[in-house]
Amino acid sequence: MNRYARQLPVIGDAGQARLAKARVCVIGAGGLGAPVLAYLAGAGVGTLRIVDHDIVEASNLHRQTLFSMRDVGRAKVDAATDAVRALNPEILFEAERAKLSPDSVTAVTRGFDLILDCADSFAVSYILSDACFATRVPLMSASVIGRAGYAGGFCAGAPSLRAVFPDLPPRLGTCAEDGVLGSVVGVIGSLQADLALKHLLGETNALGRLITYDSETLRFGGFSFLNAPEPDFAPAFLRVSDLRTDDLVLDLRAPEEGASPQGAMRVSVADVASALKPASRIVLVCQSGQRAWTAANALRDLTGAELKLIAMALEDAP
Repeated sequence: MNRYARQLPVIGDAGQARLAKARVCVIGAGGLGAPVLAYLAGAGVGTLRIVDHDIVEASNLHRQTLFSMRDVGRAKVDAATDAVRALNPEILFEAERAKLSPDSVTAVTRGFDLILDCADSFAVSYILSDACFATRVPLMSASVIGRAGYAGGFCAGAPSLRAVFPDLPPRLGTCAEDGVLGSVVGVIGSLQADLALKHLLGETNALGRLITYDSETLRFGGFSFLNAPEPDFAPAFLRVSDLRTDDLVLDLRAPEEGASPQGAMRVSVADVASALKPASRIVLVCQSGQRAWTAANALRDLTGAELKLIAMALEDAP
């Protein structure tokens, strides 16, 4: 037990045994995944599944601290698994190179005690939240843009991510577009890991809590959302393969962003209402899911049709 000698006075033998039995699935092996995987592996979590589709690039290295220049071009799941296995070879690692999607989320997360959303993707976060809320599996989700971010515990008896964020801002930034400070990613990822360990150790107050950090103002914040109601409007994500012949499919992307699903009509978000036709289900398509969400929100009071979303970023292989 020399490996855990410095944490045993804090969590005790019983706590260490709980961690050794735990099975945790981490979606995303990037900036948030780096501290999460390192701290969970270091703490002795018995089984870690790592899910990511991407490869390591030089632009990742300022915040994705599991990697080095020699990893550039490698699959992140392989490089991350090697790094955390070197840290603690006594635990079990499962690496899966894949994009999380609406039709794979159940198989990817089944049988795990806790899911960690480290993908920093609007579509992935909502897909995970919907799945975890339905199956009552706890979800620790986090996000960072620029110099600010949050981490929180959702589902499993606590409200879902949709309850806390029922509406989206007019624009969601990305790390590529708006930038991100590596040290802030490290702070938020560490908070996410701490929430995960609190839950695995039986400290259930990790669920229903959100912690925020803004390095611009050097302020931490947070609140409980245990009484937040689930939203009435919650359009789910589909895959292109889930489309039906009678769907009205509206592709909100520009032609240069990619080919439309078969039978789809190109239309801008601003003109989406003018494209309405009688249909039992309307499917809105964009790259990340944000424009589709915005259009769905605009249509919610204009049609009785069921509204669904497709994020084409989740369609590519692997």
